Amino acid sequence: MDMQKEKRYNKLIVALSVIIPLIVAALFGVNLKDLGYDVEPLTFLPPIYASINALTAVLLICAVVAIKKGNIKLHETLVKICLVCSALFLSLYVAYHMTSESTPFGGEGWIKTVYFFVLISHIILSIVVIPFVLITFVRGLVGSYERHRKIAKYTFPLWLYVAVSGVVVYLLISPYYNF
Repeated sequence: MDMQKEKRYNKLIVALSVIIPLIVAALFGVNLKDLGYDVEPLTFLPPIYASINALTAVLLICAVVAIKKGNIKLHETLVKICLVCSALFLSLYVAYHMTSESTPFGGEGWIKTVYFFVLISHIILSIVVIPFVLITFVRGLVGSYERHRKIAKYTFPLWLYVAVSGVVVYLLISPYYNF
């Protein structure tokens, strides 16, 4: 029965897993000033969306602690908040890049290698994690708890890495912002 409920969501999961990265990539390359709009750069957003990533990481850990203690309702609530945080992060990230010039990384030597490794792995895994998060969420939502647990053991570390690495990327590039 749970599998039938789950299957109803599969097309939506596939669609969102493709559409979200495509929309972000398309909008990332659009600057509203270049299109003739008189907009102020939203330069105040990076520390806000980095903080949202940090909050997501903390809440993900709390969600795992909650389920380990058997508090299903708290776990479910925390995961839903993490989903909202991730959507808010993505919205603010796109808004920033649509109104502001990209900041080049100014570091040199080994720190530059670290920065680009973290940045590239963050970007790739932020795309990879989308279907994992959606599948895991749906399995919990429809009550397919055994299947939920099986994929959650992969989803959690991926999602946590994306959240934490987003903060690390911000911390590494923040000295080079010209505001």
